[in-house]
Amino acid sequence: MADEIINKVEQSGLKTLELDSFLQGYQWLLFDVKNHLYEELVLKEKDFRAFVKEHDWKQYEGKVLGIYCSNDAIIPMWAFMLISSAAAPYAENIIYGNEEQIKIELINNTISNLNTDEYKDERVIVKGCSSVNLPEQSYINITKKLHPHVKSLMFGEACSTVPIYKKKS
Repeated sequence: MADEIINKVEQSGLKTLELDSFLQGYQWLLFDVKNHLYEELVLKEKDFRAFVKEHDWKQYEGKVLGIYCSNDAIIPMWAFMLISSAAAPYAENIIYGNEEQIKIELINNTISNLNTDEYKDERVIVKGCSSVNLPEQSYINITKKLHPHVKSLMFGEACSTVPIYKKKS
C-alpha cells in the first residue's frame, strides 16, 4: 500500500489544546455604563434607577453579561450591583469587564476545572492560530495549569511548534 497517506502528527502522540474551544457555547453582550450617564460622565441616581427599572433585561437571557465603563467616569459600586441585580434573573453569568476580560474569565473557569490527569506526562501543543482573538492571560493561565503535569509543552501547530517547557528526565 504505497499510496496510503500516513498522518504522522496523529501517530506522534501529541495532544493539541485549542483555547478558543473553551469559549464554545458562550454568547456575551456588553453593557457600557457610560451610555447611561448624564453627558457620559455623571451618574444621576434617580435617572439611573429609572433606566434600570425600564430596561429590557430579557435580551441577556442565556448570555454572559459584561458590565464596564469605557470612559473615566467615577461610577459608585452600587450602580454595578443594581445592574447585576436586574440582569441576574436572565443572564447566564455576569462579569465586570470588557470583551477581553470576559474571555479571560470564561477561559479561566474552564482551565481551573480542567482535568490534568489526561495531560499527565503527555506532549501538549497549545494551538497558536485561533478563530478568536484570545487574551495573553489565557495562555499564561494554561501554562501555569499544565506545567507541573506535562512531559513537554509547546505553542503553535503540530507542523511548527515553539518549545515552552520540557520536563527533565
